[in-house]
Amino acid sequence: MVAHLVRLKLALLRNGLRRSPWQVVGMVFGLLYGLGIAALVVSAMVAVSLQDVALQRTVTVMLGSLLVAGWWFVPLLAFGVDATLDPERFATFAIPRSSLVVGLSIAALLGVMGVLTTIVALSTGLAWWKHPLAMLVGLVGAVLGLGVAVVGGRAVVAAAAPLVARRRARELTAALAVLAVASIGPVLSGITSVRLDRDTFAGVVDVLVWTPFGAPWGAAGDVAQGHPLLALARLAIAVATLALALVVWDRAISRSLVSPPRREAAGARAGLGPFSRLPATPLGAVTARCLVYWVRDPRYAMAVAIVPIIPVLLWVVGRGEGILLFAGPFAAFVCGWGVSSDVSYDGSAFWTHVSAGVRGRVDRLGRVLASATLSAPIVLAITVVTAAVTGHVADLPALLGATLGVLGAAYGGASIMSALVVQPVQQPGENPFATRQGASMSAMLSQMVGSFAVMAATLPVVVPAWVAVATSSALLGWIALAVGAVVCGACVVVGVRVGGRLLDQRAPVLLQRVIAFA
Repeated sequence: MVAHLVRLKLALLRNGLRRSPWQVVGMVFGLLYGLGIAALVVSAMVAVSLQDVALQRTVTVMLGSLLVAGWWFVPLLAFGVDATLDPERFATFAIPRSSLVVGLSIAALLGVMGVLTTIVALSTGLAWWKHPLAMLVGLVGAVLGLGVAVVGGRAVVAAAAPLVARRRARELTAALAVLAVASIGPVLSGITSVRLDRDTFAGVVDVLVWTPFGAPWGAAGDVAQGHPLLALARLAIAVATLALALVVWDRAISRSLVSPPRREAAGARAGLGPFSRLPATPLGAVTARCLVYWVRDPRYAMAVAIVPIIPVLLWVVGRGEGILLFAGPFAAFVCGWGVSSDVSYDGSAFWTHVSAGVRGRVDRLGRVLASATLSAPIVLAITVVTAAVTGHVADLPALLGATLGVLGAAYGGASIMSALVVQPVQQPGENPFATRQGASMSAMLSQMVGSFAVMAATLPVVVPAWVAVATSSALLGWIALAVGAVVCGACVVVGVRVGGRLLDQRAPVLLQRVIAFA
């Protein structure tokens, strides 16, 4: 049965590559990129193997700890877990849980990330080649560390599944993920301001080797330094962690096979919400429906929640006032271009628009109005606040013009793009930060082309606005504001008309594609 599960995983990978030539291209690029990183790590391990034992121990333990932490926690927040062999899919088959656990563990390594992790893990053991006994222990520790990473990661995700199934928990997790991403810059900035030396990292390693993250990788260093009993203690910690992870995963699989966790649906609320406040017209219905999504769907809510963090990120990256002035236009682009995924996020619910015969122009305008109702005040507030903070209140007309122009151009471009291309996205109730399998290179290229087209459309307002700020010209600033308002209106009108006409022609095709991605 274990061999059968492995063959099944290989068949799924092979069939996935047959779906589209772009899938193969993306796979090749991902593999080459991963192999490049693996080559750098292996080269670093070769260089480290020529250094003293203390440095070897520090580097190998920290690298191994990062591998384990990545497998444990990244799937919860960022990329999701490979669901090609979801244990719940075997609920109707009488497969022994022990065979299922072993088979799924091995299958988890049959992918780009699994292969690269294996290469990196084994390289930490081979780095001790100058000390044969330490190298042998290092390879044993690497295998145990690999097991702790893979099995422990699956156990953590499986144990958290009942909690993640709750809607509020998913929203909280997504919000924490946003905060985590936003804090990367300040944390790195704080780290770079602290004096770090070899002794600092050695002190961190002294703690990690007593944890499940670093214990498997620290045994080799103990043998090389002449402490075999400490090495046995590290390996014992790794074995105990692996055993505990197996028990947790086994029980989680048992629970999921008997009673799979059901995702909690959004609770019913009193009243009709936006539907009771907007006109009972096709445009009002589309706008109200999209407003409900923007407020209650975590996939949309996280897109809005991250916008206020943009000025903080720009300030950390730029370390100055100049780049902070671009926070308003940048936030406008993020908000406006977010509409390009609207049809993809609709999924099978898009059939309501198709079956009701909603005109494409009405669909496009309703989606823009819903997004602008929430996003426009935030974007304009960011523009005003950043101008005040940086002491450029006199340049506010130019900045507002640039923001309006970018916002309108983004809405117009997104209205056209979403009528041409749909892409695999997270389904309702899934992790807002998950990456759906099957994301094609064509979708990525279309997003890039559309983004560049929007940037080109904003040049007539961005250039005079930049010149107005650079020269402190009040007249040119007011001209930029007027041009920005014209560009905003023109781009929205063109985008709604062209996108609506395309949607009238392609709605059945788009519906077929989004259903296939669901």
